[in-house]
Amino acid sequence: MRIRTVSALVIAIALATGGCSSAPRVAPSHAPAIVDPLSFSRPADVLVRHLALDLTADFQTRRLVGSAILTFDNSRGAKTLVLDTRDLEIRGVHSGDGAAALVWKLGDEKERLGRALEIDLPSKATSVRIDYATSPGAAAIQWFAPEQTSGGKYPFLFTQSQAILARTWVPCQDTPSVRMTYEATIRVPRGLLALMSAENPQRVSDDGVYHFRMPQPVPSYLLALAIGDLEFRAFDGRSGVYAERSMIERAAWELDNTPALIEAAERLYGPYRWGRYDILVLPPSFPWGGMENPRLTFATPTIIAGDRSLVSLVAHELAHSWSGNLVTNATWADVWLNEGFTTYFEMRIMEAVYGREYSEMLAALSLQDLREAVATAGADNPRTQLAIAPGATVAPGTTTDVAYDKGYFFLRHCEEIVGRARFDAFLHRYFETHAFESVTTAMFIGEFEHEFVRGDQALDAKLGVARWIYGPGAPDDVPVVHSKRLDAVDAEIARLASGAAPEALATTSWSTHEWVRFLRNLPPPVDAARLAGLDRAFHFTSSGNAEILAVWLRLAVAASYEPAMPAVDSFLTTVGRVKYIQPIYTELAKTPAGLEHARGIFEKARAGYHPVTVTIIQRALGAGVKTPQ
Repeated sequence: MRIRTVSALVIAIALATGGCSSAPRVAPSHAPAIVDPLSFSRPADVLVRHLALDLTADFQTRRLVGSAILTFDNSRGAKTLVLDTRDLEIRGVHSGDGAAALVWKLGDEKERLGRALEIDLPSKATSVRIDYATSPGAAAIQWFAPEQTSGGKYPFLFTQSQAILARTWVPCQDTPSVRMTYEATIRVPRGLLALMSAENPQRVSDDGVYHFRMPQPVPSYLLALAIGDLEFRAFDGRSGVYAERSMIERAAWELDNTPALIEAAERLYGPYRWGRYDILVLPPSFPWGGMENPRLTFATPTIIAGDRSLVSLVAHELAHSWSGNLVTNATWADVWLNEGFTTYFEMRIMEAVYGREYSEMLAALSLQDLREAVATAGADNPRTQLAIAPGATVAPGTTTDVAYDKGYFFLRHCEEIVGRARFDAFLHRYFETHAFESVTTAMFIGEFEHEFVRGDQALDAKLGVARWIYGPGAPDDVPVVHSKRLDAVDAEIARLASGAAPEALATTSWSTHEWVRFLRNLPPPVDAARLAGLDRAFHFTSSGNAEILAVWLRLAVAASYEPAMPAVDSFLTTVGRVKYIQPIYTELAKTPAGLEHARGIFEKARAGYHPVTVTIIQRALGAGVKTPQ
């Protein structure tokens, strides 16, 4: 299973607390009339419009300490402001100007959701100030000691707010249906650079104090902070990359085609609306491929492959600047509106920059992922739906790549039927019409059918919108994908199956994607002897490409290929990307001896994993894994 960006498993964990519902669009002058079961907040009563943070990063106690001033619209005269919190130490609540202490209370703890913060509002109040501190174990924050960084001299911090973890470091209305502007003052140890999903500095301040501004309204899950020994390299006047000093030159070289990706995206669906587009390459423990924080994509260092072969991840995160950041899913049950649209947009960017054959190679791998996800879950499993039908309560598309891949193929299916030019014009208007708004599946269906169907029953049946969105599995009319480059890989796999020596295979021009196709489809028997021959020819165990190595090491574990076992241990203790390490842990756990070994590795590695990663690997390894106190 591969998840390009924030793992849908996190959303699945959250959605397991209850069903989801959606409601029609309401003009954004007040709160969207959308019920989000993952939030205690009541934005239909009081709607937060702006957030002002003043926080100090205390690396000794591993806490963010300070205040949040929330400015809100209370035109309906509500008596109470309800916010989401989880593991926050609330030290006091005052009026926005600090003049008056306000009455407040925390509600009962609910698993994964935290506690509601209820604040009594004085008449005509428009803002409140909350003094608070985060927990040392806040699920959104990973703190690094200097020895855990590549430089080894300075500490590091980064946050991960999606899906519902913003509440672990900021009291807020933690639902994607609410958008707010924000500003922040962040105080850090001198010599470190602080960055946010906002207007950012490009060099270290003398006093360790940084000021940020995000003038465009964003949902809470796009709040982000990183602090570290970072440097910046510009690509052009509006894009560049930040990374630790030891990584910056490699990152700048690997990602220097980013301006071309931005230009291709704008030609497709309109101007980039966020000012700058920069990338932050994080330490190896970052749990996902990337996170689309506006103005500053957070990216895994595993995309630094040395051959610029994994830039589709940048295309994906960039595409989120339209689908997700600009137009946002109203609840996490509508997550396919973020990830399916973004995967479609990613493919179109890659086609525009690298050609149709390259994008079709990616699409073919996406189709393989979709079919594997459906086979694993079961073709009739409602979790393979893109969305839940009205009145249903099963969380859809949340434990696999369904939201990404089925969403992509649905939109491609629509494009192929109505025509690319008409479909592109529709999407361009969709992004423009709903800019800085949150939408539901029902809203999209209504607008799509109004644009294209208009009572045409034959076209309606051919499109099958309800069948694709509300039906399980992979539909029979999934678009046909044909990749000549992968056909060539399959031909070499057939030669290997017929007895050709690995050294005789024609592999010299293969990209990462072709190697992944090869390793995923090795002919039987995939035993230690087979792997030994491949290793002698292609040196997979010593590969520096994490995408390839992750697939190889899983095969090595399954085949008990002992020469790769030290590499397995090293990989699991130095890489934290869930897409890579979860399958290896899961493979290890299939035998008693492997499970014991996996638990031993996990105990050594967990201090370097993000809290979200720890939770996911604990689930993979089951009972016998100690939960930290």
